Amino acid sequence: MTETSWRDNLRALPVFTGDLPTFDTDATPASPIALLEEWLSGAISANVAQPHAMTLATAAVDGSPSARTLLLKDITDEGLWFASLDSSPKGRELAANPKAALALYWREQGRQVRVVGSIEKGPREVSEKDFLARKPGARAAAIAGPESEVLSSQQKFLDRVEEAKAILEFRPDFVPDEWTAYLVRPESIEFWQAARERDQVRLRYSRDESGWSKSLLWP
Repeated sequence: MTETSWRDNLRALPVFTGDLPTFDTDATPASPIALLEEWLSGAISANVAQPHAMTLATAAVDGSPSARTLLLKDITDEGLWFASLDSSPKGRELAANPKAALALYWREQGRQVRVVGSIEKGPREVSEKDFLARKPGARAAAIAGPESEVLSSQQKFLDRVEEAKAILEFRPDFVPDEWTAYLVRPESIEFWQAARERDQVRLRYSRDESGWSKSLLWP
């Protein structure tokens, strides 16, 4: 940037375009899972791009944070599910500090959902089912090499993927022991809706001894 600063250019960008959904907090269900399912169904029906993409934030024992975007795999009464190698950096962080934060953001609707909760590994059969449901290329890439370690060249990755594909052709039901389905048991879930006339509407569900309580939050 030469004539104008990044700050000026960023402030000039549009934030939301088109009509935004309304959010009647008085009509929300008692369970945040029910509202999450309602919002996710609405995002899918509205053709929001990648409505199942979510940011997962974890932290090491020393407090060092890290975040990445991955896919929401399931929603149950227990919570939200995703899958990964437990030998990956996020897997090691979750083993040492089984707490995480999630964020789903649907730009086209001006909506986001923020989740904080504890993490636990799901049943082995759930992990296996998830891995076998992945496309062959994704399965091969998952077993080709150690995730997030230094890679000497892109060609080495391609060669290892081809080797992994050969293994999967010989053993189509192969699932690595490290592949894990993770359950996020929510302790709080916040629903955030952009609203032109009021800037934003925020509703947080918090788990307590009797179940869930709801609170409006200042923007």
